Amino acid sequence: MAGHSKWANIKHKKAAQDAKRGKVFTKIIKELMVAAKTGGSDPEANPRLRQAISTAKAANMPSDTISRNVQKGAGELEGVDYEELSYEGFGPEGVAITMNVLTDNKNRTVAEIRHLMAKFGGNLGENGSVSWMFEKLGQIIIKTESINEENLFNDALDLGAEDFSKDDSDFIVTSNPSLTAEIAEGLEKKGYELISSKIEMVPKNIIEVPESKSSKLLNLMNKLEEHDDVQNIASNFHLIS
Repeated sequence: MAGHSKWANIKHKKAAQDAKRGKVFTKIIKELMVAAKTGGSDPEANPRLRQAISTAKAANMPSDTISRNVQKGAGELEGVDYEELSYEGFGPEGVAITMNVLTDNKNRTVAEIRHLMAKFGGNLGENGSVSWMFEKLGQIIIKTESINEENLFNDALDLGAEDFSKDDSDFIVTSNPSLTAEIAEGLEKKGYELISSKIEMVPKNIIEVPESKSSKLLNLMNKLEEHDDVQNIASNFHLIS
């Protein structure tokens, strides 16, 4: 029975990983389509699309999937028409939350997000209520395995990066949003393995939230991140024990 139980856990974990990967792909596909719709299907002439393709490649999305959805967005193939929106507000403990949304039904999406915010002790605010607390930056995350930190630091700066830091297990290269895709491509050519390459809303200041008071906040963040229409979400809290 122990073996059976272990296998059941492995299957459950794999199913969860597959589901998470599927959600990541869904969000990237929407961004590919909207980027191509707003700026055309040529990545050389469309910086947003170039960044979306860079993000897709970092997530190991197949090239034919990328190409097909770029064509859909540009109107070369039939596809869904998505509207781009931003929502922001406050969660439990006064934490600021901002999110970028792509939806084919604005009324449904805003109702669902407002419901989630209220359910977990937060509230949806007016545009501009918290966005001033964040700065839009490129964030490239790189695996640390077999990497010389000084070499990566110098390579990143040479390519135009603005900042460089180390997380618990990864390196983070920060850049001007317009240069993110170009820097990511340059790092890949130099042999670095990218985990992700994205434009993120980075908080200017951090609120420390005790773990003992974080339950509702973490549940809210998880539910918002799981929402199919939420592309990116940012907040300004750090958990402390």
